[in-house]
Amino acid sequence: MRYRQLGSSDLQVSEISLGSWLTYSGGIEADRTRACTEAAFDAGITFFDTANVYGQGAAETAWGEILSAHPRDSYVLATKVWGPMSDDPADQGLSPAQIAQQIDASLTRLKTDYVDLYQAHRFDPSVPVEDTVEAFQKVVEQGKARYIGFSEWTPEQIQAGIDIAGPGLFVSSQPQYSMLWHAPEAEVFGLCAANSISQIVWSPLAQGVLTGKYKPGHPVPEGSRFASADMAVSQDLVYSDATLEAVQRLVPIAEQAGMSMPTLALAWVLRRTEVASAITGASRPEQVHANAAASGIALTDDLLAAVDEALGDVPVTTPTLAPGAQPGILHR
Repeated sequence: MRYRQLGSSDLQVSEISLGSWLTYSGGIEADRTRACTEAAFDAGITFFDTANVYGQGAAETAWGEILSAHPRDSYVLATKVWGPMSDDPADQGLSPAQIAQQIDASLTRLKTDYVDLYQAHRFDPSVPVEDTVEAFQKVVEQGKARYIGFSEWTPEQIQAGIDIAGPGLFVSSQPQYSMLWHAPEAEVFGLCAANSISQIVWSPLAQGVLTGKYKPGHPVPEGSRFASADMAVSQDLVYSDATLEAVQRLVPIAEQAGMSMPTLALAWVLRRTEVASAITGASRPEQVHANAAASGIALTDDLLAAVDEALGDVPVTTPTLAPGAQPGILHR
């Protein structure tokens, strides 16, 4: 496993990280959750990403039980705030009160005194951005988080946050990024790089589409990720016959290069120096090790050209709002 610096922080994160969206929030049993996490340590993965909203605390609770058995300085722990935590419509977002309440709740579930990275899961245009930034600054000042990041903010929202916070508070951006989703390349990558903010990308395998297991003209396999009702929005974004046909054109390219489809897809996102880590999911330990194998693999120019030709105009290349993301900025 290789490691990269996370933005302007002093954190070194593994190129492949382990996430917990669908799997550790109750999607797999506790024994397999533990086995996957231990497999991550065995593979050199030291970066773990979760969120308060995953299973409304279940994912954080699961990792609190598992990670607390490891020395706290042996891993980098990231969580997020923004999503709805109950039926109360006020129990969500990025108000100062919500951030203060949710960081304490997350730390309790995670069984730790601090997280290395606390992230805004989305932007909250209903709260003055100054209030949100100051609330995150307070979390850092209190020692409850070492650094702050954001996920799926628009360039305008990113710039507003930087203008208020100054350099050094924000160290990471978490956008969707994959062979099928190039959207953040258009503006977000450059803006963040100019401000020493790294990318930690989610869905680098396009929710499993880039494994090649989904075939055009065939029904979604039972038990697969896209068979879940939670995946309806993502299915609309990256699951179509045209997309699946393009992915099948990648299969012989990967085979000729002597690598699996997941390895090719993960190495592709890691080819960008702006990317510090690719967040992967796993329901079995062998998936963890297979994903970790992509670290350190360099793709040749000829291979990258073949990938571009195979995908054609299928990838999303223009700035596009992610699920849940909202444009706009409110100031005091």
